[in-house]
Amino acid sequence: MVNATKVLLKSIFFLAALSLLGCHPSLKRQVQRPEEALIPINFFYPHFQDDMELDSLIQAIKRNIEYLDRLDPEKIFHYGPHNFSCLQVKNSQYDFLKLITQKSDPSQINKEIKKHFCVYRAAGRVGNNSVLFTGYFEPIFDARLTPDQTFKYPVYRKPQDLIKVDLSLFNKKYKGESIIARINGKEVVPYYSREQIEMERALEGQYLEIAWLRDPVDVAFLHIQGSGRLRLPDGNTISVGYHEKNGRPYRSIGRYMIDRNIISRDQMSMQNIRSYLSEHPEMVDKVLNHNPSYVFFRVLKEGPLGNIGVPLTPGRSLALDTRLFPKGALGFISCKKPVIDDHGNISRWTKFSRFVLNQDTGGVIKGAGRADIFWGSGKYAEIAAGHMQNDGQLYILIKKP
Repeated sequence: MVNATKVLLKSIFFLAALSLLGCHPSLKRQVQRPEEALIPINFFYPHFQDDMELDSLIQAIKRNIEYLDRLDPEKIFHYGPHNFSCLQVKNSQYDFLKLITQKSDPSQINKEIKKHFCVYRAAGRVGNNSVLFTGYFEPIFDARLTPDQTFKYPVYRKPQDLIKVDLSLFNKKYKGESIIARINGKEVVPYYSREQIEMERALEGQYLEIAWLRDPVDVAFLHIQGSGRLRLPDGNTISVGYHEKNGRPYRSIGRYMIDRNIISRDQMSMQNIRSYLSEHPEMVDKVLNHNPSYVFFRVLKEGPLGNIGVPLTPGRSLALDTRLFPKGALGFISCKKPVIDDHGNISRWTKFSRFVLNQDTGGVIKGAGRADIFWGSGKYAEIAAGHMQNDGQLYILIKKP
């Protein structure tokens, strides 16, 4: 009887411990610091299965190492509660590169990762320990180098009168904070809003136009994606990428349309926004100007580039909040992606997982529970980026010291 009681107590203890280890309590407040964004895990590892070809991962890691090579080897990166030098991060990625090129058996790769790598789980969203994954892509728009009656909506370079003010120069408590502004006489004032730029032509005559597009919605979507290719009549293209913003707060036009019952939440997508505005041209200015934020571009020799200055790799490059997650970190994600039928429609969603690199960021990618996958260019990329809003898991990996 005594032995039976001991067995029962051990079983209860084991189940209780298992429950505690397997359940991640939901966040009760928004993560504010890097130390809180990543949680070290020692049990219940994900199964590290990759759904893409190996070459793309090798390419993404090599590009990542180019970024790390430019930095001070002693620069510190925050991986949750732990700190690693740039040299440690770089050596870790060299070792991971060696691992995936020398071992093809997934079970062996899983074994080596668990044995030799620290694995961290992203803390997730408030009230939900999962990460919301969205997508972005590189759109291609018809463009002209001179305006006409059809192509009359400009893509602008960064204006010379736009200045970035480092607030820490005025008070140390503002370390890391800055504002975008312009000088008006003897005053420092906010830079022009989208409405002032688009409707009042505040930048006209400054010769900032890179090219002209046929549709203001195309320009707005180019702003949202942060990069794209402009296709000229002779077939040549110009690659443009994000250079700077006007400093105004970003307001989602999707949220605006949901709140006003224009498009339902479950029908929200870039494609449906475009379709509605095409059918209701009288609403275009009102919807687009709800967002006062405005993006200025630069011409790229190759691209698109992420925030670490290397070309993004389709399906491998991830955009995260740079305040919380280490730039250039090796990651692993599990989520759902769309399956497209022969007519270009989403037939279903399927689970996938893969290794990724933190190589970009975005104006709306804020917090420990948001991630944006770069899908590349083309029809599938556009559909995936336009519809993806799925919960999943994000992990960050680095070699154990």
